[in-house]
Amino acid sequence: MFQRMINDFKESTGTALRLTSLAAAVAVALFIATSFLCAAAFVFVYQRYGLVEACLTGAGVFFVVAVIAAGSYMARKKQVEARAAKSAVQTALADPLLVAAGIQVIRAIGVKKLIPILAVGGLVLGFLASRSSSGDEAPDA
Repeated sequence: MFQRMINDFKESTGTALRLTSLAAAVAVALFIATSFLCAAAFVFVYQRYGLVEACLTGAGVFFVVAVIAAGSYMARKKQVEARAAKSAVQTALADPLLVAAGIQVIRAIGVKKLIPILAVGGLVLGFLASRSSSGDEAPDA
C-alpha cells in the first residue's frame, strides 16, 4: 500500500516537473516574440509620427497589458481563496475525530432535541455565508 502511494507521488512529481519546464520554455518564447513585436511597433510609429509618440504608444500598450494582468491576478486570487475556504470545511468534516465527537454529542443530547438546534444553526450559517459573499463590496462613505 505504501509502495503504491510512493509510486503515485513520484509519478505526479515527475509530471509536474515536466509540465513546469514546458511552461517555462513557452514563457521564454512568448517573451522573445513580444519583444520583437514591441520593437517593430516602436520603429513603425517612430518612422511615421516621431520619437515622443512612439514612446507614448509603447507606454500605453504596456500600461494596458499591466492592467489586464492585475485584473487577472485579482480574479484568480479570489478563486483560490474561495477554493481554500471550501477545502478547509471539507477537511474538517472528513476528520474522524470530529465525526466521533459529533456522534457522541448526538448520543448525549438526543436526536429529537438536536434537530431544532441544527435547523437554527443551518439558518445562521446560511445567513453568515450570504453576508460574507456580499460583504466584499466597499461601504459607501
